[in-house]
Amino acid sequence: MNLRIPGPTPCPDDVLEAMGHSMINHRGPEFKELSVKITERLKKIFETKNDLLILTTSGTGGLEAAVVNTLSPGDKVLVVSIGYFGDRFAECAQIYGAQVIKLDFPWGTAADPDQIRQALRNNPEIKAVLVTHNETSTGVTNDLEAISGVVKGEFDKLLLVDAVSSIGSIPLPVDEWRCDVVVTGSQKGWMTPPGLAFVSFSEQAWKAYSQSKIPRYYFDMKRAKNYYERGQTPWTPAVSVYYGLDVALDRILAEGMPNIFKRQARMGQMVRDGAKSLGLSIFPREEVASNTVTAVKIPQGVDAKQLLKLMDEQRGVVMAGGQQSLEGKIFRIGHMGYCEYDDIQQVLDGLKATLPKVGFQPSAVGR
Repeated sequence: MNLRIPGPTPCPDDVLEAMGHSMINHRGPEFKELSVKITERLKKIFETKNDLLILTTSGTGGLEAAVVNTLSPGDKVLVVSIGYFGDRFAECAQIYGAQVIKLDFPWGTAADPDQIRQALRNNPEIKAVLVTHNETSTGVTNDLEAISGVVKGEFDKLLLVDAVSSIGSIPLPVDEWRCDVVVTGSQKGWMTPPGLAFVSFSEQAWKAYSQSKIPRYYFDMKRAKNYYERGQTPWTPAVSVYYGLDVALDRILAEGMPNIFKRQARMGQMVRDGAKSLGLSIFPREEVASNTVTAVKIPQGVDAKQLLKLMDEQRGVVMAGGQQSLEGKIFRIGHMGYCEYDDIQQVLDGLKATLPKVGFQPSAVGR
């Protein structure tokens, strides 16, 4: 099976084999050594000197941790949304009592820093800005550097970043871009199964923590930090996933982040060029298209579910459909983490063979 959804992503055999390691005492020296080794390498990839803590949860759990550790009920926050996961970030903040000012951009477009600037000018009492770096529901990457230049450089607001499908695959130098909280999940570009969230926390985030009044227990970052300093976690960690991540990080650092960024860029271009060569259209404008997941428009008259079903059953390729308002209108090809050029070629070959079966003739389009 060629799993080409935006996550969970495929895992190398050595990562899966490492997860078969026997259980250890998560309060003992062996786990402490493993935890510190992993954390220090993650900080290198995040390009941060901030605290970095590992939580046994999903990426969404990490985003909830970002909210409950920095905000208080009644705080005004600006949520910049360009898709489904931006909306989820807003919902999380709202549920915990924040006054959410939502800045929506049409799905398929990136956020406009000028509009963020204007929103902050109009609402000087805003405490934090929540933004998704890479929106997998639409295949769009925000210009986080420019957004940070406004949020941090001009207004010095707290910046909370959903980097679940970006960091580790596309550039996000946390300290250089002054991101206060950055969250990702093990099942994306990290080539590891679901189960862990990695959260970097700046000094300004810790200051916000000291003022935050949202109740927290499992996701208490201070508790997590205190336990990490003893080489432990507050709650039982996903030990097996730690072992898999340890091997995956060896792979990542051996390839080198600059090489990974270049490979991801080439992979994204290969998918976009290949789709267009079949007469298909990329959903977002290409200048903002993601290098970790590509959203492709479903041709008029084509049944999206049937296309996905045939690709799976006849070609062994599993792709993702659209979400919410994009259901039936796009399909998505994930190409982050453990993905080779042959995997992408298999997708493109599969589409060429399958599209005619659902009423679309690739060779007859775009001439």
